Amino acid sequence: MTTVIVTIAVFVGVATLFVSLAVMFRVDHDTTVEDRLDLLTQSNRSARKEDGKKEATLLARPLDSEAKTFLEKVFTRFDKLQLLLDQAAVNISAYEFMLITLGLMSVGIAIPLTTGLHTGFSPVTAILVALLPLFVCLFKKRRRLAAFQKQLPDALELISRALRAGHSLAAGFKLVSDELSNPIGLEFGRVYEEQNLGIPFEKALDDLANRIPNVELRFFATAVALQHQTGGDLAEILDKIGHLVRERFKIWGAVQALTGEGRLSGIVLLALPPVLFGTIYRINSPYLEVLFTDELGKQLLIFAVVMQFIGALVIRKIVNIKV
Repeated sequence: MTTVIVTIAVFVGVATLFVSLAVMFRVDHDTTVEDRLDLLTQSNRSARKEDGKKEATLLARPLDSEAKTFLEKVFTRFDKLQLLLDQAAVNISAYEFMLITLGLMSVGIAIPLTTGLHTGFSPVTAILVALLPLFVCLFKKRRRLAAFQKQLPDALELISRALRAGHSLAAGFKLVSDELSNPIGLEFGRVYEEQNLGIPFEKALDDLANRIPNVELRFFATAVALQHQTGGDLAEILDKIGHLVRERFKIWGAVQALTGEGRLSGIVLLALPPVLFGTIYRINSPYLEVLFTDELGKQLLIFAVVMQFIGALVIRKIVNIKV
């Protein structure tokens, strides 16, 4: 019985861990529009990459290249984690985040030992408690990016008016930083301070677009880059981008309203089985022993866990409509 419980707990814990790591460290694939914008502003990047590949031949590669490649991958993961923390406005480093996660994992292992639960639940509680900081960061990131998108039309219109009044683009960024609240005031103020410290304005704006994955912001960065190279009425372009953001946000709100019932149904359906299982286990634990002692009960329990996971993915796919 103990072996079966530990096996099921490890299966659920490992599945949850892999899904969470995949969400955190997934590679963001640019959309078609973003690819075209990148071709306009960073056309020489691919040429540099090709030259680098030609130089890294087998004869020129050092003996410790495999170790360096492994370390580069590790530091790349930490860079992505640090980017997540920056997007969520969490003022800790990636190493501190990992230490907090490990500490919470130790707490999760001790929860069943101190509350009288079966020791087979230790892997599940350890992984769930350890993933709490990640879920908090993902929630804060999503809320912060949504707030940024709401403020973006006002910021673009403010910059457009500043340009028509004769101010420079950098002065427009300073005006947004002073007049609008966070997060957009903080991000635009950071761009203004970076260009004051000597970083090229296009580079600082490109870093902003990388920190904030927003298509309209990428449009804005590309428009500024093209305007510096070819000229044009940047104020009119900003007005059009601001209008586009407002219309897109209206459509997104309508979609959220239409899919609200589906999202609520998904939450209820996914939360009901675990809550019911925990309640019955607390009230009458012998009633559930057949799921761990009988062969058919074991198969049904594993089948229920797998179908619960598949159902979560299907419901998320249905209600997650991109605008």
